[in-house]
Amino acid sequence: MDEETDGIRPSRLPTRELDAADRRLLGVLVDDATVSYAELGERAGLSAPAAHERVKRLRRSGAIRQTSAIIDPKAVRKPLLAFVHVDTRGWGKTPELMAISKYPEVEEIHSVAGDTCMLLKVRTEDTRALEGLLARIYEVPGVVTTRSYVALSTYLERPVQPGATKEWPAPRHMAQPIY
Repeated sequence: MDEETDGIRPSRLPTRELDAADRRLLGVLVDDATVSYAELGERAGLSAPAAHERVKRLRRSGAIRQTSAIIDPKAVRKPLLAFVHVDTRGWGKTPELMAISKYPEVEEIHSVAGDTCMLLKVRTEDTRALEGLLARIYEVPGVVTTRSYVALSTYLERPVQPGATKEWPAPRHMAQPIY
């Protein structure tokens, strides 16, 4: 008998590429993960049972990591969005620096290439709260400097999208290849 595996997370990426139907399903789910399988199938051009089976497979494969609610920052009194560049001595991703993830104001932590070590996406109630979070970051051993960029307006903010651009146009200023 087959064992139910819906709750088991794989330890590796899916071996099968996503097809167009998978991407249509993901596109609908990114917009609204609460739709019924009947509506999901209808919007993706599949039957409800086919949509359900594909979603189960996408979950098992890890293509769907989790289902969550997207909260309006104003509803939880965190309207101030900032991106904080953190420079450190040595390797940036230390256990001490990663411990700042305990603060709910820290939404994302990225190790990046370029002129900084770590990039944080944070939301706070106001500049006073941002200053308090920065003070905590400076208490982390190895942190040398930070640079904060406060967002004045947000024009696009969305989760990972299932679609991909097939071909990017060449910049107009570039010369044509000789070959």
